[in-house]
Amino acid sequence: MLLQYLALAYGAALTVGSPVPDPEPQISLPPLIPSVPGVTDPIVSNAPPLPILQVPTPPLASDPFTGSNITPKKIGYFWTGAGDNEHADFLATYSLDDDTFGQFIWLTDVPTSGNSPHHLGVSADGTTLVGGGLLSLLKTQDTAYYFDVTNPYRPQFLHSNRAVLSSITDEIRAKPGGGFLITYMGSAAGTSPGRIVETDANYNIINEFPALTDVAGNLNVVEEPFNPHGLTVDWNKNIFLTSDFVVPVSILKPSLGIQHDNTLRLWELDTRTIISTITIPNGGGIQDVKFIPGNSESAALATAVALGQVWIVYPFRFDSSGNQGVAELLYDLGPLAENVIAIYSDITQDGRFAYFTLTTANHIAALDISDLINVVRLDDPNTVQPTIGPHYIKITPDQQHIVVTDYFVQTGDIGLINTPADFRALYIDINTDGSLHFNRSIDFEQQFSRGGITNRGGAKPHSSVVFDLTDPAHPIYY
Repeated sequence: MLLQYLALAYGAALTVGSPVPDPEPQISLPPLIPSVPGVTDPIVSNAPPLPILQVPTPPLASDPFTGSNITPKKIGYFWTGAGDNEHADFLATYSLDDDTFGQFIWLTDVPTSGNSPHHLGVSADGTTLVGGGLLSLLKTQDTAYYFDVTNPYRPQFLHSNRAVLSSITDEIRAKPGGGFLITYMGSAAGTSPGRIVETDANYNIINEFPALTDVAGNLNVVEEPFNPHGLTVDWNKNIFLTSDFVVPVSILKPSLGIQHDNTLRLWELDTRTIISTITIPNGGGIQDVKFIPGNSESAALATAVALGQVWIVYPFRFDSSGNQGVAELLYDLGPLAENVIAIYSDITQDGRFAYFTLTTANHIAALDISDLINVVRLDDPNTVQPTIGPHYIKITPDQQHIVVTDYFVQTGDIGLINTPADFRALYIDINTDGSLHFNRSIDFEQQFSRGGITNRGGAKPHSSVVFDLTDPAHPIYY
């Protein structure tokens, strides 16, 4: 009976449009089961896992916390899940300055829990952050959460929304005129095809691509699984690339096995239509793709997870059949990188150095790509690094450090992926030759357990955005 109720409610939720943000924070729909102190708390705590769908209750009441009045020049925002999946998920704000590094500044709750917070992005004007929920649909709740960071030391939750045709929010790219392009890896039910979701400058969803009127685009994503995870945009060349990773529902029980993808899509930007499909044979999940800054051919790097390889994509070259877009092997990261569940990347703004997190190998690889014919590895793959489960990686705006969060995905009893993690945010120095020097970290597990800043049963930081306010007249954020 409960599952029937959830299914009906979920179906109804998909017909609801995205609201215009009000001055007061809001979500698209209230929890299906309203919060009743002393009544729903035991339901949240004691309800057993359900197949796919979860009990759609609001989060447990949050414990108080004490913020800080420090005003660092460098700020890290971390989109974080409550360790117990019962308290609210949240945005954590920390200092990244040398003298106050790792000092907690502020915590901003969202009105839901169990989202498995995923990627975090910042608007082109630096006033708004958006964080997506990987597993939000399991509780039939919103999948994208927006924060006002006009005051960078006191972020405020603005509103949240959900798409109609798609779910599983992944990569986020800011539009120059305001709003975002976002990959949603799965359909509304977590299957294929996913979509590219676009918002306007008020962060309302205005379309999902391929649009339903795009017959050729919809045929394309039916012929080959379309589960876009990576997203990179060349605003000047009128193209963008997406990389297909995995059919989301296949990682959840009951499952016949995880279904990985082997393809990228090349898009025309202004029409939001697919130009071609590019295949990496036996790629086993093409998790990430990023254009190399300054490359004359607009080449991009893509990560093939099962192969443990980095491929280079030339979007303006043509293959032997006349199809636009060519992918070639750039660098094999070696046997320790094969089948590591996830390989995520970032590239310095000068296009010289590229970094890759090898999640279940507990390793971060560094490549000098200044000469694409002679790529040089800068790390020793056999060195034991002080990281467990590294995944999301951001090069700081000053290009002197990388921030890595040691947590990918833990689906618990309902899923097939539960990667080890130590729930830290690593702050790693970039040496002048591009190699890495492990420096400092922030321990989220300790700070959000009993006796810490506030108790959430621990915390799972998945992603970050870094602000650099060293020059107040020219702030930088990424």
